[in-house]
Amino acid sequence: MFERQVIAPDVELRILLVEDAIKLTEAYQRNREHLAPWEPTRPAEFFTERFQREDIERRLIATRSDEGFPLVLVSGNEIIGRFNLAGITRGPFQSAGLGYWVDRNHLGRGLAGATVRAIVEEARDKLGLHRIEASTLVHNAASQRVLLKNGFHQIGMAPQYLQIAGEWQDHNLYQRILHE
Repeated sequence: MFERQVIAPDVELRILLVEDAIKLTEAYQRNREHLAPWEPTRPAEFFTERFQREDIERRLIATRSDEGFPLVLVSGNEIIGRFNLAGITRGPFQSAGLGYWVDRNHLGRGLAGATVRAIVEEARDKLGLHRIEASTLVHNAASQRVLLKNGFHQIGMAPQYLQIAGEWQDHNLYQRILHE
């Protein structure tokens, strides 16, 4: 599942590999300030190769169990984004959650939108999922646009949903039904 896909002439989407630990660490270090308002407060060890390697190994175990897919956007020899299709639930639910970020140096290129579109197609056509959910901070207009342009619909607002940037923050909730 999740064969390599060309997202833009110089950008490819693929499964995250253990060998990516150094490049992923560099991407997180490069984007540390950029991502801080949108993510949980990260301990210093998060920004180390060892932490990233161990996290990748855990995520790949989930991939082998069909519980999630850790994906990266790659441009040349650089990781420029992370996309996670996680928490896959089978049975009558056939659902997963989607989270993502794009490198600060590659914003405004339409990469998030094109990548979400590719993930939606893969989730529907190859994984057989019925639904994908995503959430955004209520003030994250850019991510909301990406989701809405890709057929997601807001289904609610969850007060104090996640602890982001050290505070419990409200999130808008979105879903995309894949077999309409």
